[in-house]
Amino acid sequence: MTLRATAHALGAFGICGAIAVCTLYVTKSTAQSAKDDRAEAATEASPIYGVTIPSGYRAWRLISIKRLTGEGGKLKQLRAQLGNDLAIAAFREGKLPSPDSAIIAALHSKEDSSDADNQALATGFPGAGLESTFASSAVNVQCMVKDSNKYAASGGWGFADFTKGKPGDEALHAKCFPCHAPAKDRDYVFTRYGLRPETTRDRVFNA
Repeated sequence: MTLRATAHALGAFGICGAIAVCTLYVTKSTAQSAKDDRAEAATEASPIYGVTIPSGYRAWRLISIKRLTGEGGKLKQLRAQLGNDLAIAAFREGKLPSPDSAIIAALHSKEDSSDADNQALATGFPGAGLESTFASSAVNVQCMVKDSNKYAASGGWGFADFTKGKPGDEALHAKCFPCHAPAKDRDYVFTRYGLRPETTRDRVFNA
């Protein structure tokens, strides 16, 4: 198989996988949305900033995906950043600073190897050494809420870190703004838009 043919085949494999995941996600989210919204509305607010888990955030659009590793290989996470409509519009337009009421939600999950995918890849592309991982159990959810007046002392952003629906303590949240300070030139946001709009739809990842 030529390199070009392999690339096309891999692309097809990725699209099929994405369709399957999206189909499962839509089915589950539709059935559970009302339950999730009630649970989110009842969450405690983060210390210092008073931010709660935004209702319906699981249905927001994808901004980007990151991978975090460390601790001698023990730490492996996949991190998906989602945005509400205001945040997504700002990312698309490259608008800085972000408008008030823009919200970014980061979903952090453990990264595990996918044996089923690896077997399929080994069969379809023998000798290529391809391996696949996936986001397994949830670790935490982090949020950034833009309110230039309320959060003037922290660059206009309010922060929150939730584990199993409960906010972390004050000591943890005291680290949020200092951690984001190096990204001051980008309105304190590290995330870069991982999708580009084609006509009116998000369709492909940037090269």
